[in-house]
Amino acid sequence: MTTEPVNSMSFAGKPVVLDIVRAERKAFYGLVDNPANWNVQTRCTEWEVRDIVGHMIDVTEGYLSRWEMARKSEKADALGTVVMGAKLNEMALAFRSLPREKAISRLKAASDKMMAIFDALSEDEWNNFLVTHPYMGSLPTFFYPAFHVMDYGVHTWDIRYGLGEKTRKLGEPTAGVLIPYMLFALWPNTVDAASAKGVDITYGIEISGPWGGKWRATMKDGKFEAKTEENNFQGCEAIFSFDPSDFVLTAFQRFPGGAARGDPDIINEARGLFFTI
Repeated sequence: MTTEPVNSMSFAGKPVVLDIVRAERKAFYGLVDNPANWNVQTRCTEWEVRDIVGHMIDVTEGYLSRWEMARKSEKADALGTVVMGAKLNEMALAFRSLPREKAISRLKAASDKMMAIFDALSEDEWNNFLVTHPYMGSLPTFFYPAFHVMDYGVHTWDIRYGLGEKTRKLGEPTAGVLIPYMLFALWPNTVDAASAKGVDITYGIEISGPWGGKWRATMKDGKFEAKTEENNFQGCEAIFSFDPSDFVLTAFQRFPGGAARGDPDIINEARGLFFTI
């Protein structure tokens, strides 16, 4: 897929984001529809392919439920990202009791409902209709198509890794759409309090290609923040360089990708500041 860069958080980027979801979903279905892949161990250490399908049932049905609650103005709670990894794992494994055909059919039915909702979103809803995520709290709806890019894109990569395609990269548009969500949503919400305690560092992040850019990152008082870099990394103690795929997969802790230059201690600190979800 060749796609010109868009602001994936803007309504103007909606068609591109949804096209990417559909392309990644199609690739995902192609892998899970093959019975030979059902028990393949994936890059997610706890999950076989069947568990990733279970995970996708869990999150998609969860989004649909939360969407309905938001439509009815019903109160919904969020558990927080600290417990997110353990809870998602618990729910994914719970679906192992479903026969393969039933699990896949259930996922596809929920996904079709979700995509119909995404397709119908107006510009006002894209930015202003709030849906409470089960772990991250109240979010504008544009987050949810991006979560589907994450789920179908990254988990398709996880499955392919398990099938032996260990050097394969995420498609550049897939990774490109996710870059701002890594910088402004994932990392700020997954700071490991123990690792970040007492850390006060400034470092640069540069991502190549038309979807990329440069950001100045800080970790101080247990908070991560990234801002567009305008001073050529002056004063940064280390600089990390990535292509879009390696950046996203590093943010999801699939591996420590990219190249780094600068203070070795700062590099090591920066790489260990976040917990996995």
